[in-house]
Amino acid sequence: KAIQVLARRSHLLAPAIELSEGSPLPSVLGFLAGGFFLRLIDLLLPHMHVTAEGTEREGLKSPWGKSTLMFLAVTLHNFPEGLAVGVAFGAVAHGLGDATIASAIALALGIGIQNLPEGAAVSIPLRREGLSRGRSFFWGQFSGMVEPLGGVLGALMALSARSALPYALSFAAGAMIYVVVEEVIPETQGGKHGHLATLGVMLGFVLMMTLDVALG
Repeated sequence: KAIQVLARRSHLLAPAIELSEGSPLPSVLGFLAGGFFLRLIDLLLPHMHVTAEGTEREGLKSPWGKSTLMFLAVTLHNFPEGLAVGVAFGAVAHGLGDATIASAIALALGIGIQNLPEGAAVSIPLRREGLSRGRSFFWGQFSGMVEPLGGVLGALMALSARSALPYALSFAAGAMIYVVVEEVIPETQGGKHGHLATLGVMLGFVLMMTLDVALG
């Protein structure tokens, strides 16, 4: 997932800089705003966060169990992904030179593929705690329901005004990068199988490159 996000963020920032006629200011402001927005959600939403010592609770205090907090953590990851997809398609609707329908579809497919293990990361612990298969599957699927909401919001941001599009594109990129650096990369290297996680990064890069070539 990390390499998928890192590989795709250039397809959000490049059109943003193009729209700003080479000025980096809108992209810088939007990028930082996306990171600060996710940090605010981090501070408020109760969820599990991976540290060097294991996992710890973050956000406002709550009586919820570990599985519920893990569900919220995955949901938090999914929002900026949906946001980025919506913004990407909104940029295509504006007819930007660097924003193509192929790149937007590749982004959507890449994010959809990596949602499979994310859903399993929610469903399997719930099943282990005694929930039925149906309910475990439902909550695993439901953790991804925030992505369409993010997609609609991203598309509305992109289509609201052409002058706001550089900020919307870079906002989505900043939110995605924040999630990767804050949550995803530490989580992949926090256990005993860091080498497998590194291999997953390599495979993710190959996957995104293949999608780009196949759809481009």
